[in-house]
Amino acid sequence: MKKATTTESGPAGPVDGLVRQPATTDDAGNDDAGAENAPASPRRRRREATPAQRALALLVRREHSKPELQRKLIARGISDHEAEAAVATMADAGWQDDARFAASLARARVMGGYGPVRIEAELAVHGLASDVIAGAFQALEDEGDADWPARALDLLERRFDAVVLADDMAARRKAGDFLLRRGFGAEVLRTAIRRFCGR
Repeated sequence: MKKATTTESGPAGPVDGLVRQPATTDDAGNDDAGAENAPASPRRRRREATPAQRALALLVRREHSKPELQRKLIARGISDHEAEAAVATMADAGWQDDARFAASLARARVMGGYGPVRIEAELAVHGLASDVIAGAFQALEDEGDADWPARALDLLERRFDAVVLADDMAARRKAGDFLLRRGFGAEVLRTAIRRFCGR
């Protein structure tokens, strides 16, 4: 009588079918090698994602406005009608919300050191309605993030020397141009520079 032999395949056994157990032979001399010669089953064809699934995949990465999301879906070969329907589905399910997108983007830009003019322009580029943009600015007010002269002053303190600005008009113009590029209005930048140089 043959002595049964065992082989070890490691603590977790074969990994994902990549490690085969050796063929076993019974007393009659039969083995299971025939199973290895059986034809492989055809792989299942992966289903193409629906427009709604594609929209959701985009929203999982980050917030999008409705026009932006629809534009991205169309760029991926989805028809206008299907893209519009997918965006509507996402909005109905709460995955997409223009007001939430606008408030999130506005807050991020404030934290990045940008002023109201720049933020408003960027929100408009995303195709947001004026009332949605106004709501985003109201949210900034409510959270205490819309003290624009204080924001501008903070930028000046990080970038410029107050003594130099107080005595050098060219340096003042440079500071003013910097704040304008950042999206602060003329009155705000004048107030910020006056406060900065007066210290």
